Amino acid sequence: MKLKFRLMPLFIMLCAGIAMADTLVQLYVVDANGIGPSIGQVSISESKYGMVFTPSLRGLPPGMHGFHLHQKPSCDTKEKEGKMVPALAAGGHYDPLDTNRHDTPWGNGHLGDLPAIFVDAENKASQPVLAPRLKAKHIAGRSLMIHVGGDNHADHPAPLGGGGERMACGVIDK
Repeated sequence: MKLKFRLMPLFIMLCAGIAMADTLVQLYVVDANGIGPSIGQVSISESKYGMVFTPSLRGLPPGMHGFHLHQKPSCDTKEKEGKMVPALAAGGHYDPLDTNRHDTPWGNGHLGDLPAIFVDAENKASQPVLAPRLKAKHIAGRSLMIHVGGDNHADHPAPLGGGGERMACGVIDK
């Protein structure tokens, strides 16, 4: 009986650790030839304010880059109009409410619209971003995408925030 009571706190700590574990997503360079080398990972955790995405990435061009949760769990190339497109198999931005609208992470557009990723002068990204409308149930079986260039979180003047080609991708397993 004493052993049972001694093990109870350990059991509770283990259960709490399992429930609070972060999801780690490896990101890889993508181009028209397919999936390239790893550039690091993004840790995803749930907070009472939404999902927190914490990058630990290297080798990206400095500046702001569009960052999105995409529909499908794939980073493979796919053909479009006779051209192989990097990570097109990931589909579009995650939009379960069919808003068909690019917007801010706190707005009324795609749920997959995340705050932009900032890459410093040493080609590293480590600044966490918050997606206030996302919950853990939304991310499983999806992919994370980083685009060339920034994202104005609007469909004007350019569609999908004006971000460029897909340059890094990672599949979210759980």
